[in-house]
Amino acid sequence: MMLTDRKRVDVQPEPYVFAGKGEIYSYTIVQEAPEGFEDQAPYVLALVKLEEGALITAQITDMDSDGVAIGDQVEMVTRKLTTEGERGMIVYGYKFRKVLSRV
Repeated sequence: MMLTDRKRVDVQPEPYVFAGKGEIYSYTIVQEAPEGFEDQAPYVLALVKLEEGALITAQITDMDSDGVAIGDQVEMVTRKLTTEGERGMIVYGYKFRKVLSRV
């Protein structure tokens, strides 16, 4: 069977806001970082399973690598990712940290 007629499908993505909370599904410790991130090594890179079910890759921040465990509850935070160019433009993005206990 040959496909002779092609239909154009117009997909309109809808914005979805995630809660920004989840748990560490899996992780690794990056010892040899890619170019531009050498000064951050070693660092923890994890698969975070969000409360909504999606799995995303993210750096774990604000803790030592020996304090990370699968199943740890984490929350998204905004952190510096890198500095670019001669003028030193700072690029921010998301990372995750362990959920802080509420007093």
